[in-house]
Amino acid sequence: MHLPIRPRRNRRHPVLRDLVAETELSVEHLIYPLFLTEGQKIREPIKTMPGQFRLSADELLTEVESCLKLGLRTFALFPAVRESLKTSDAAESFNAKGLLPETLLQLKHRFSQAFFITDVALDPYSSDGHDGLVRDGLVVNDATVEVLCKMAVMQAQAGADWVAPSDMMDGRVGAIRRALDKAGFEDTGILAYSAKYASAFYGPFRDALASAPKFGDKKTYQMDPRNRREAIREALLDIQEGADAVMVKPGLPYLDIVRELRNRVQVPVAVYNVSGEYAMIKAAGQLGMMDETKAMLEMLMSFRRAGADLILTYFAKDFAKLKA
Repeated sequence: MHLPIRPRRNRRHPVLRDLVAETELSVEHLIYPLFLTEGQKIREPIKTMPGQFRLSADELLTEVESCLKLGLRTFALFPAVRESLKTSDAAESFNAKGLLPETLLQLKHRFSQAFFITDVALDPYSSDGHDGLVRDGLVVNDATVEVLCKMAVMQAQAGADWVAPSDMMDGRVGAIRRALDKAGFEDTGILAYSAKYASAFYGPFRDALASAPKFGDKKTYQMDPRNRREAIREALLDIQEGADAVMVKPGLPYLDIVRELRNRVQVPVAVYNVSGEYAMIKAAGQLGMMDETKAMLEMLMSFRRAGADLILTYFAKDFAKLKA
């Protein structure tokens, strides 16, 4: 065959493949989500998320230290709050003596080189299990935003480097930015969950925090999976209101959204490789249906190829071990 153009020539040698590779994936791109719980010496396995645990503060300190040795430096913290502290007004969410701020203070004191991101939403603290306040059976927007602002300021006081509103209430990014600035936390950043879809892939996460809604669903505030343009609108609004980075959640079913945002915005784009995506690969690996490590690497690379600058993933430590 007379073929002047043969694309396979650039694939024939491993060194050449590395030379022309278009996408890079390193531990610096990864954020490791960690689950907190009360008590001491607790490392409680999460049944639906093999390899993940609810950690008491002392165990969390040990976990972060081991991750830092592997090169992982960024962590997203999620508290598992006991049922007796959950109320309809979610007041525990801005309790300065609560599980999250007390643990964060310890982490920041011991690991100044690490970067910590805190979740801003009411579902872990609400007796209704929703991301916002519920009144007359409806999740209300503006009153919720007032609580989110208190929550974000409290987290900044405890040392959060970024606060990450995941609630999907309208106007919350701008309100949180103003509240942080007024409280003297101009340098505390906002990672906005800008395109958070109403997804079936959150199940294991809700098991980990016992944060499933007690009634209905979250479709009046989380995005409709059928919509693409709406994601762009949400992200542009969040940036206009002061977001330092925007996020797409989940990851695998929404790679097109990641690419759309990367093409349209000038701030970092994050993607959340959520619990259901993690659990699928873990389960398939355990059943011998696929090579877990290869599937993990291919999936994480797909996020980077789609345009994600940052990846929140429960595979972060596994990846770091491979590269150590």
